[in-house]
Amino acid sequence: MHGYVPRRGSKAWRSAIELLSSMRFAIALFTIICIASVVGTVLEQFRPTVNYVDQFGPFWASIFLALNLNAVYSAWWFLLILTFLVISTSLCIARNTPKFLADVRNYKENIREQSLRVFHHKAEGDLVWETPQAVIERLQAVLQKRHWKAKVQQRQRPTGTGWMIAAKTGGANKIGYIAAHSAIVLICLGGLMDGNLFTRTMGWLAGRSVYSGSGLISEIGNQHRMPASNPTFRGNLLVPEGGRSNVAILNESNGVLLQDLPFTIELKKFTVDYYPNGQPKLFASDIVIHDPKTGKAIPERVEVNHPVSYDGVQIYQSDFDDGGSHVTLTALPMHGNARPFTVQGTIGGSSQITDGKQKLTLEYSNLRVINVENLSAARKKDAGVKQRTSFSQVFARSLGAADQRTEDRDLHNVGPSVTYRLRDAAGQAREYNNYMLPIKMGDGVPEFLLGVRDTEAEPFRYLRIPADDKNSMEGFIHLQEALHNKDMRAEAVRRYVARAVGDARPELAEDLTTSAGRALDLFAGTESIDGKKPGGLQAVSDFIETAVPKGERERAASVLLRILNGCLFELDTLAREQQGEAPLDQSLERTRAFMTQAVLALSDASLYPSPMVFQLSNFKQIQASVFQVARAPGKTVVYLGALLLILGVFAMLYIRERRLWVWLTPAQGAGTHAMMALSSNRKTLDTDREFEELRHELFGADRDEESKKP
Repeated sequence: MHGYVPRRGSKAWRSAIELLSSMRFAIALFTIICIASVVGTVLEQFRPTVNYVDQFGPFWASIFLALNLNAVYSAWWFLLILTFLVISTSLCIARNTPKFLADVRNYKENIREQSLRVFHHKAEGDLVWETPQAVIERLQAVLQKRHWKAKVQQRQRPTGTGWMIAAKTGGANKIGYIAAHSAIVLICLGGLMDGNLFTRTMGWLAGRSVYSGSGLISEIGNQHRMPASNPTFRGNLLVPEGGRSNVAILNESNGVLLQDLPFTIELKKFTVDYYPNGQPKLFASDIVIHDPKTGKAIPERVEVNHPVSYDGVQIYQSDFDDGGSHVTLTALPMHGNARPFTVQGTIGGSSQITDGKQKLTLEYSNLRVINVENLSAARKKDAGVKQRTSFSQVFARSLGAADQRTEDRDLHNVGPSVTYRLRDAAGQAREYNNYMLPIKMGDGVPEFLLGVRDTEAEPFRYLRIPADDKNSMEGFIHLQEALHNKDMRAEAVRRYVARAVGDARPELAEDLTTSAGRALDLFAGTESIDGKKPGGLQAVSDFIETAVPKGERERAASVLLRILNGCLFELDTLAREQQGEAPLDQSLERTRAFMTQAVLALSDASLYPSPMVFQLSNFKQIQASVFQVARAPGKTVVYLGALLLILGVFAMLYIRERRLWVWLTPAQGAGTHAMMALSSNRKTLDTDREFEELRHELFGADRDEESKKP
């Protein structure tokens, strides 16, 4: 555990070298690196600062950013610890290797014969029918057959001449320690070589700085660019179909650096193959590498796990993205009576629009043509399925195979979706994700999913709009417009009362008209409760809690909801009449399912933060491929370190170092007196068995001769 202490130098210098070369210091550094690696695995790396602020708060986010925990593996302290680990482990190897090698070569034949009696594995006896020389020859032959190396030392004692036979095997166990520790040094060196240490050093020497702004790559100055001669780098390169690029982006903790490549990559075609359930099966890019030095154009195909290498740079298929697809969106009003309109744009671009009160910027973020979703959980939830799981089933799942699925999976491609942002004049923006086609979530009608979130750190929250008989959102939009029309609400109440009461009991018409009108106004959000107009089912619930005694609330809620559903159906009929369409058949199951989901959607629509929803109506996809380009000279060093680590661990775990000593002296009268001892670096049953075999080889022959005496 103690390190090397130099003979020269000051006391502080000798203490520092002793600490640096000690095993305890190396283990401490290795522990810190392991903890940092866990942090780097759990905490998302190279994310925008606002993500950490939203997730952890401003205080902890500032600490994380100050410690570079958002970029652990390129942090200065991580690289410094890695450098000290290399130095410490190298000093440990340099200090212990001569001892290990000397121990491997040494037979330890100078051991005292009296010491053999204190070993765990020991034996002693007389070989009355063999001379010492005969025993030596026989034992050497036995050890050679067992692949032991032996050495004989003759000693002169006052009592006479004796012979010490020292043998050893399994010396590669010590070599395993050297190989394993050397592997740690090589792997760390490879990590330093392939990390951004060289990039930082070259950038510092050449006056390069990290770019933390935004803008076009072509407009970024040379002070933020690394030359093509950079010996090591790893960055990302986005190339749209039909486009070319020769500049990669190197992510840093506080910005990016641009890396010029010694060639240009042109993407001819990006191909994605899918399984029948819509899951991606293959990503492949057909590229052309243009070499400006030779003028050659080399066609290649890059696939996942099948990179292409050119001019010492590895090109990996990393991801895919949108390359500037053209989309057409239809704006439908969610609040008010605005007229629908269409807007066209390009992914990555923006358009200026207005809702009549303020100017908004519509930013086109992403287009996904394929969306594979697991619908099993949603369908079970809608169907009201509750499965009871016994303790034995849970226990069996925990003990099962690691690749087993603990939940049902119902994977389906639900079609294209578009992601966009609406930014106001103050610069505040929300992100929206809308699916183009309705999705059948359960036994009800298909539904349009309209997602919204305030920040990228949050998941999307979805408003579920039922699809009408034409598989569109227009039926719901017209119903919502009718709900906010006072005259249409009044007409819907009149029709409902007429249908519910008729001419038989006209005295109930006035009371029912009042109740129905108030229920519809509460739901529309035009009537206030305690100074608030929440609207939706929340308003109905607040009214019942405020105006109805506690014991009668359940019955009142049932009656009020039945009246509300009837009025909304009449309101839908009015909206369809205005559009020149026939009313829905109330006896059909689909109609009842549509109205049930429409009530829930109308209740939640008041919480939708945008005055309009943009539905994807048409698109022309242009794909882009994301390549990871890397020049990694440390890769070979890491491979060599991994090989040494495998050999070293194998040698330490599966090779047992054993040493055998046999002390022979002439016995009184005739024969030979022998003492035998065996040592091993690990106590195992194999060691016990081997000792018994060697003891039998040494003493068993004499017993056989003795048994033949007449």
